[in-house]
Amino acid sequence: MNILHKISLISATAACAAIIIAASSCSEARATNAAKSVASEQATDVISPKIPSHATFAGEKIDLDRVDMYERFDRELTSMAFTHGNTLLVIKRANRLFPVMAPILKEAGVPSDMLYLACIESTLNPRALSGAKAGGIWQFMPTTAKEYGLEVNDYVDERYNIEKATRAACKYLKRAYARYGSWESVAASYNGGMARVSKELEAQGVDTAYDLYLTDETSRYMFRLLAMKCIMENPAAFGYRISADQLYQPMEYETVEVSTPVSDWPAWAKSHGIDYMTLRDSNPWIRAKSLPNKTGKTYKVLIPTKNSMYRSKQKKQVYNNNWISK
Repeated sequence: MNILHKISLISATAACAAIIIAASSCSEARATNAAKSVASEQATDVISPKIPSHATFAGEKIDLDRVDMYERFDRELTSMAFTHGNTLLVIKRANRLFPVMAPILKEAGVPSDMLYLACIESTLNPRALSGAKAGGIWQFMPTTAKEYGLEVNDYVDERYNIEKATRAACKYLKRAYARYGSWESVAASYNGGMARVSKELEAQGVDTAYDLYLTDETSRYMFRLLAMKCIMENPAAFGYRISADQLYQPMEYETVEVSTPVSDWPAWAKSHGIDYMTLRDSNPWIRAKSLPNKTGKTYKVLIPTKNSMYRSKQKKQVYNNNWISK
């Protein structure tokens, strides 16, 4: 092969390579542009919640100008605002449960803002049970529940009785407030225990739990309360769109008093026009299929009315008009 022939082949090969590279570059450019186009079509805006200059809880104004106060609140508000499922469920359940709970707090002299404590404890799930065996919407441990007058055994667990558990929670909250004189310290003690919070307030020489160095969970707890209140006061500001029909409606019940043993709750339920599942859902404090009741204690068993069991027949109520889209 002569030198001219070789040069021609090299030139042709280089030209082909250039064409291939150019084609590859065009393909990559098209792919990049296509990816950008798809991303542009599919992406939604993620907006950081605005943090106010201050918050109010239980009648107290809380300044958020201090860097740590701002960032601690920002952490909880951002996390809660984007935990869409749980936050939506809390609001829907609150429409059913707040009408029962709020009057009890008012009667006991406990600020209504403490309702949000139950929200962050259990997402208002009536069957809530933690890994540590804290139960009910107020998440009482068994020993603490008994200390505050609730019955807890294999047959009855009053941590799951909404009214009784709320009254027990009020007793705790008032006792803690008598000790601390501040509701944020009360909240911290609900999570970390009175003994620990009292010890740390003294050891660290401060007057409020906001200034305490505590475990991460307890330190975050007070700001979770603030965040829950902030969102539930105006869900639409955080992108939540809820119709009145989507809120869970309060149930209507007939009350039957039981002061004797019950050998068979399923049979008892059937004799009162409901099934065992409905009995347990309406009375989650019942924990077994029988009730020895050796002391003759009187229990109030709730039987839901037929109309309240069907969405189409329920009376529509909205506890807080700010919860629904206008």
